[in-house]
Amino acid sequence: MTTHPTPSTGEATSSSSAPKEQVDHPTPVKDYTFPNLSTDFPVLLNDLLLRSAANENPLELDHPPIWVMRQAGRYLPEFLAVRKNHSFFTVCRTPELACELTMQPIRRYDGLLDASIIFSDILVVPQAMGMVVEMKGGVGPHFPEPLRNPDDAQKRILNRATNVFAELSYVFAAITLTRKTLGGKVPLIGFCAGPWTLFGYMVEGGGSKTWEKTKAWCYRDPENAKAVLHQIATVSGEYLVGQVRAGAQLLQVFDTNADVLTPRRVRDLHPPLPRPPAQTRQGATERTQHLLPPHDRIRQGN
Repeated sequence: MTTHPTPSTGEATSSSSAPKEQVDHPTPVKDYTFPNLSTDFPVLLNDLLLRSAANENPLELDHPPIWVMRQAGRYLPEFLAVRKNHSFFTVCRTPELACELTMQPIRRYDGLLDASIIFSDILVVPQAMGMVVEMKGGVGPHFPEPLRNPDDAQKRILNRATNVFAELSYVFAAITLTRKTLGGKVPLIGFCAGPWTLFGYMVEGGGSKTWEKTKAWCYRDPENAKAVLHQIATVSGEYLVGQVRAGAQLLQVFDTNADVLTPRRVRDLHPPLPRPPAQTRQGATERTQHLLPPHDRIRQGN
């Protein structure tokens, strides 16, 4: 059973034998700089997924592109060997380890997969915004201090600036290292979660079947909810741009909990990912041949 989407890992819960989760604040990767997208990476040899995502005629593709939602995960013995000695977020925050776990299924299923997805987690964004997130054995993600009310959110989220590069440079470094390690075999996917999905975890303190606290918050104080969602969207938008600048060739936005709300409520509350400033977009995309704009696929609620 999974209660929390970790697209590259599927690690909704962790084994009781796994190392105790560290909750220290991440520090920037020393001396990391964004690569030159046109000269620093090998030529891409398999662009099937990118061609498909760009709506190329399916009849011109050799086969439907294949990648697995939880491509690196506990079904791999080599994955378990790494996780035996390192906590989940330690792996996420260590570029060499994140690269290794991203590469494991590519090596094992050489020639069978058409994409890789960076080993990370959707909850690195709340961490970057100042919240503590733990992975608890048998439970999954846990926020020791979730958002309690609008005043709490105002103080901890809305009044706090987030330096995305400083807080998430370890993800960018992992993406750059992985692109180089892939050697052009397959493209590398980057990702984040949709604002509503992250807001739910930040309010509930973890996964939920009903998301009652989050929904109640939105009905009691919709303006505050909109403000928090917009702040999450702003950080997520900058994070996605950073992933592209680091070398991600395709982006996915997972709004797993979008079906908790009715379609009308989604339209009322849910902000689009804001477009970054023009100079930032240009720096990310001017030399990127294959780039899809991030988007949400909102499922229809009841």
